[in-house]
Amino acid sequence: MDLELADKVAVVTGANKGIGFAVTRALLAEGAYVVAGSLTTENLDGLDRVTAVPVNLLTSDGPALLVRRAVDQHGRLDVLVNNVGAVRIRTEGFLGTSDEEFEWALQMDFFTCLRATRAALGPMLEQGSGSIVNVASVNSFFQPDAATIDYGVAKAAVVNLSKSLAQEFGPQGIRVNCVSPGQVSTDLWLGEHGVAETIGKATGVDAETVREMAVASIATGRFSSPDEVASLITMLASRRLANVTGVNYVIDGGLIKTT
Repeated sequence: MDLELADKVAVVTGANKGIGFAVTRALLAEGAYVVAGSLTTENLDGLDRVTAVPVNLLTSDGPALLVRRAVDQHGRLDVLVNNVGAVRIRTEGFLGTSDEEFEWALQMDFFTCLRATRAALGPMLEQGSGSIVNVASVNSFFQPDAATIDYGVAKAAVVNLSKSLAQEFGPQGIRVNCVSPGQVSTDLWLGEHGVAETIGKATGVDAETVREMAVASIATGRFSSPDEVASLITMLASRRLANVTGVNYVIDGGLIKTT
């Protein structure tokens, strides 16, 4: 199926690895131009039709600088994928999670999205069209627990913001949707200092055992791949789904048994 993304201009945050890198490759496969922002860009450098922008998206002006680069270079902006984010497992629960740690999660997982969206809305409104896809998480609504309490709060804010913006800017041709992955085979879960390793150290088991325990609750018996998440994001970015907005799509291998 032609997703009608050829020569469209997309900005992807957190694009150097994991889901963000997979999204960048998926958009390229559809013929889009990608302005890819990340703290480091070694995986992006030299890719055809990709402008790799080393940028600290946690700074107050970082997201706007990335969006401005896209508009300055291409004269328009058709797609924004807010992917940048991170989680720190809170092994001491709510009472052991400080205000500063909540603030870190909100800055990393919510304000980066908020600022990039604010910057992108200007050019999108000017041209009368645009698609924004925000990467949220099942932690925003599914069995929130103390280990991810600040991350879940931040991702819940992303979902709420997305639904509000979909209502406000839908009449101007702007669509805003979310994708909420469950466990994905990226460094966030499986890498050094990732979720599996952190939980393993806190509970006295190895990271592989933690991964196996997580897999046991997934109907498909495996984590989602970054490419699978990227396929869903790319479809939502497409005008093929021009009347889909304000929706939070879950991709979790059947982790969630009820909706």
